[in-house]
Amino acid sequence: MTGIALPEDVAVIGAGTMGHALALVHALGGCDVALYDADEEVLARAPGLIADGLATLTRAGAIDVDVAARAGGRIRRAADLEGAIGHADLVVEAVVERAGIKKALFEEIDRYAPPDAILASNTSYLDVFPLIPEARRPFAAIAHWYTPPYIVDLVDIVPGPDTVPETITVLERLYKGFGKAPLVFDDHIPGYIANRLQMALNLECLRMLDEGWVDAADIDRSIRHGLVLRLAVLGHMQKMDFTGLEMVRNGVASGTYAPPAATGRSATLDRMIAEGRTGVSAGAGFFDYGDTPVDQLYRARDERLLRLKAALSDILEGDGHDQGGS
Repeated sequence: MTGIALPEDVAVIGAGTMGHALALVHALGGCDVALYDADEEVLARAPGLIADGLATLTRAGAIDVDVAARAGGRIRRAADLEGAIGHADLVVEAVVERAGIKKALFEEIDRYAPPDAILASNTSYLDVFPLIPEARRPFAAIAHWYTPPYIVDLVDIVPGPDTVPETITVLERLYKGFGKAPLVFDDHIPGYIANRLQMALNLECLRMLDEGWVDAADIDRSIRHGLVLRLAVLGHMQKMDFTGLEMVRNGVASGTYAPPAATGRSATLDRMIAEGRTGVSAGAGFFDYGDTPVDQLYRARDERLLRLKAALSDILEGDGHDQGGS
């Protein structure tokens, strides 16, 4: 890697839920994108999903028709891995969260990618750096996104022990240029910040369900009408400032709350998965979705997120506590 030139040719490996969306993010940012997946059916579905995402953004006024057309034109499907990454400045890995699969892919990437290409893994929790060939590690980083990444702006950028600072600088500049909110870490923290908080919330919600104290609708009602409004405007740490730190300390000292133990399983999840209630793609999870097509459910979610994002942008404009980057 020489100089500080930003990537222009991007390869996204994995075309599933995150992969096709990350192809869209980079195309909207002005990059030429090659999208590849070893599963031909997954790759064949990607253009339709990308078109749906662009249509949703256009209807919401987030982008105009010309921008959508240009972005769609920047994405091509690659027939094989070598054709996807042979000329890439940046290779984005977005395959399943299994160490063995990622390790094998990184070895193939090492075989075909230019020697100075940046390798960015979208891993949610794995420490991928030991899985990456040693010669690639100076130009390797984690760039972890949140779904749907063409709407949610946070991206966690994490160096490995051997990553050179320029790699992180390039990724941070690239994604800031996309209008995203990169958060740069000094070292790998499993789960970063947002995923750690989500996991703690998941454990508590599942504990309450396992114990039969409440149902899923009760939990979401409490979150929507009790937490979200304040968290959206203040975040959590500033919300504690408004509560008063002495009151927070008193609550901690009361000893009335004990966090759930991380046992590695939940009776509620085991039961629901056994019943085939695995989420929106199955037509049911904690809630029933009937025969509504999954793409329609995603579209409705995205449209609501975009309306909320636009409203929050106006509300938070000029708020020094909500700045992106490190």
